Amino acid sequence: MTIHIEALTLDIIIGLLDFEREHTQRVIIDMTADYAYNEESFVDYGDIVILIEKELKEKRYELLEEALLGLKSIITSTYPQITDLTLKITKPNILPQCHVALSNHWILN
Repeated sequence: MTIHIEALTLDIIIGLLDFEREHTQRVIIDMTADYAYNEESFVDYGDIVILIEKELKEKRYELLEEALLGLKSIITSTYPQITDLTLKITKPNILPQCHVALSNHWILN
């Protein structure tokens, strides 16, 4: 099975610049996660959304790289049955002429 979480939109503190540390900014999270489904290894996408939101709001990361690694850690430790994970964080408003994003893909287990 593959879980898709697309366009999870949050307003959080993230970034290095002074104004980024003082005011929330919008980020968009996209995630895909593969796992072998059976009744004992159910992955709750609603809980993953809550994990992502809590992690990003509490940690107030400076770098997108750190945020991606933090999300990977909390998701995979909570759901060790995930075998393949892709995360993308987009900052749609940081530059006026484009959206910038960072993503990574991990093959686990």
